Amino acid sequence: QVQLVESGGALVQPGGSTRLSCAASGLTGLAYVMAWFRQAPGKEREFVAGITYGGSIRYSDSVKGRFTISRDNAKNTMYLQMNSLKPEDTSVYYCAGRTLRITEEAGDYNYWGQGTQVTVSS
Repeated sequence: QVQLVESGGALVQPGGSTRLSCAASGLTGLAYVMAWFRQAPGKEREFVAGITYGGSIRYSDSVKGRFTISRDNAKNTMYLQMNSLKPEDTSVYYCAGRTLRITEEAGDYNYWGQGTQVTVSS
């Protein structure tokens, strides 16, 4: 059974930083892609960043240069380092998984975590 568990959500001041983690179980041995999505109230879930098992990475334009995605395959854990945070980054952040390649469509992902809240406010 696949399980994704996010942690690290926080209340952060504008310009601040925080790091999210996603611990995966049940995906061991598969060539799977992991990604971060986010969803603000009243908005659609949007792609933030994705990373393949081999380390290929894609970012959305809105976070490029501020966020860094990484993964530790030995620990089955993915991270999102978020720097220079803005109020518009306030969202619930979700971890997602799928096989083969990175896509930016939430509907393409088979596995989801429960989400973790990031609030950027002074």
